[in-house]
Amino acid sequence: MLGLGELKKTKFYQEAFEEAFEEGKQEGKLEAASKLLQQCLSIEQIAEALSLDVETVRQAAKQKSS
Repeated sequence: MLGLGELKKTKFYQEAFEEAFEEGKQEGKLEAASKLLQQCLSIEQIAEALSLDVETVRQAAKQKSS
């Protein structure tokens, strides 16, 4: 059986960890986008500041207004 240290060295673990990290990072950016929209920044400004595409910010804005 693999110990935790050995498990962390596997490609499967590393890919799963990286994917989870990226998903969390994206969720954080979308939450920040929502707060920046409340501060009356434009969708384009938010997209640029958070390194997101404009369509992603538009979708977040639509979800927030619903």
